[in-house]
Amino acid sequence: MISIPQTTSFILALATLLETALASDNGLALTPQMGWNTWNTFACNINEDTILGAAKALKKLKLDEYGYHYVVMDDCWSLHQRNATGYLQYDPVKFPKGIKHLADEIHALGLGFGMYSSAGRYTCGRYPGSLNFEEKDADLFAEWEVDYLKYDNCHNEGQSGTPLISYNRYEVMSRALNKTGRPILYSMCNWGEDSPWDWAPTIANSWRMSGDIVNVFDRYDDRCPCDDYICRLPGHHCSIMNIINKAAPLGQKAHTGAWNDLDMLEIGNDNLDYEEQKLHFSIWAMVKSPLIMGHDIMHTSKQTLEILTNKDIIDLSQGNWGVAYRSYKKEHSQLWLQDSKDKSGNIVVALINNGDKDDDFSIHFEDIFLDEWDRRKVGYQVTDLWTKEDLGVVKHKLKVKVKRHGIFVGKLAFAGDPNVKPKVKKYHAEPDEL
Repeated sequence: MISIPQTTSFILALATLLETALASDNGLALTPQMGWNTWNTFACNINEDTILGAAKALKKLKLDEYGYHYVVMDDCWSLHQRNATGYLQYDPVKFPKGIKHLADEIHALGLGFGMYSSAGRYTCGRYPGSLNFEEKDADLFAEWEVDYLKYDNCHNEGQSGTPLISYNRYEVMSRALNKTGRPILYSMCNWGEDSPWDWAPTIANSWRMSGDIVNVFDRYDDRCPCDDYICRLPGHHCSIMNIINKAAPLGQKAHTGAWNDLDMLEIGNDNLDYEEQKLHFSIWAMVKSPLIMGHDIMHTSKQTLEILTNKDIIDLSQGNWGVAYRSYKKEHSQLWLQDSKDKSGNIVVALINNGDKDDDFSIHFEDIFLDEWDRRKVGYQVTDLWTKEDLGVVKHKLKVKVKRHGIFVGKLAFAGDPNVKPKVKKYHAEPDEL
C-alpha cells in the first residue's frame, strides 16, 4: 500500500513530468502559423482601432479562408512601468477598453489574438520585458485569453552566447505558458542567435533563424553583416536573398509543431516588384516558415491579394509536403526542391533567377532526382503553380524562362504506366515518424 506522503510525492512528480512533456508539444502549429503582425507597417503607432481595423480587414478580404488566422500585436502596447504587484499594464490611452476586450473582439471574428514581449529586461521599444517575470506575464496573457506569443530577444542582459544559456532563458517562458493550461503558440524571436534550430524545437513552435527582414531583394548592409546562418551579430535590414541563403541548410531541423521562422512577409510593402514578391512568398511557403503578413492590410491591393491567396503555393506550406531544400546555388540561379509526403512521388521544382536580366534555364533531372537514378528515366507532367499553365510531359530536363529576380515553381507528377512507376527512395525517417 502506498502511504499518503508517497502518493502526494508521486502526484507532484507526475504533474512535473506532464508539464515538461507539454513544453515540447502543446499541440499547436501542426502546420506553420499564418496571420498578420502590426510591426512592419505600424511599428509603435498602434492602438485598439488599428488592430481591430486590421482584424476586420483580414476577415473582409476572406484571408482567414486561406489559413491566415492570427492577428498579432507587436511591441509598444504597455505602459513603461509595471504595477505595484509586478504585473504589466496596458496603455489605457491606446487601449481604453483593455486587452481582454480587444482579444474578445478578435475572437468574435473567429480569429486568434497574438501578444508580444521580450526575453529581456526591456522590449526592443524599451517597454518592460518579461525576463524574471515569466510566470506573472504568462498568467496575465492567459487571463487576457491570448493565443500566440511573439517573444523577442532585446536587452537580455548578457544571457546569451552559448546555446545552453539561451535555451535556459527561453525555456522559462515555455514552461510558464504551458503551466497556465491555455494553449498559447510560442513564437521565439531570438534572431538565430546561439543556433536555436538545435534547441528550440523542444520548447517552442517556431524560432527566428536570422536578423530582421527589410523590403529589399538583395543588397549588402552593414546592419546585417553575416552571410552565414552561424552569426554572432544577426542585426537587421536583412534582404530577402540574404535570409534565403541563410535558411537553405536549416530545413532539416524543422518538423511538425516546430518551424524555422524567416521573419514576417514583405508582400504588399514598397520597394519589391511583382516578381520579387512572388519569389519571396514561394520560398517562405516551401521551407515552411510561418506566413505572417506585415503590410497595411486595410489597404491591400489586388496584386498583393493575388499573391497571398495563391492556393497552390499556400499548399506547399500547409499541405502534405516536406520542407524544401536547395539542390544547387550558382552565380545567378538557385534550384530548390520539395518532395511530397503522400507517397505519390510528386515533387516541386523551384528555379530562382537572382540575376539582373530575364533568362532561359535548363533544369536537368540529375539535379532534381539527386540519388534516384530510376526516377530520372521516366516522364513527368509539369504544372506551373503561378500561371497554372500545363507544360506537358517532360523527360530528362525541363526548360523554363524566368524573369529577373523571379521564380519558376512547377509541380512534377509521374506521367506513365503506374505499374512501372519508380519507387521513391527514403534515406531516413521523417522527424514526425520518430
